[in-house]
Amino acid sequence: MDWQGQKLCEQMMMIMLLGFSILGFIAGYSTGSYQMMLLVYSAGVVITTLISVPNWGFYNRRPLKWLDPIEFEKNPKPEILVSKKKVTKSDRK
Repeated sequence: MDWQGQKLCEQMMMIMLLGFSILGFIAGYSTGSYQMMLLVYSAGVVITTLISVPNWGFYNRRPLKWLDPIEFEKNPKPEILVSKKKVTKSDRK
């Protein structure tokens, strides 16, 4: 999943969860049933999960270009130098 696909997925997830929560509230309020509200909202969570969790093709429209291994070897990761000097009481003051 590319960066734009992640953004699209997150936006779709938020919109769908908000929509199903509103739809569940309306269904539960109109029927006077708390169970109906939970069923509608739970179905919405399942549908949202099926749409947003798998790596669908429309999330991969702009694939990332990774560095070749040769490019990485030319620019190695910098090393961290550690001082082996022992700290004494006079250095702390």
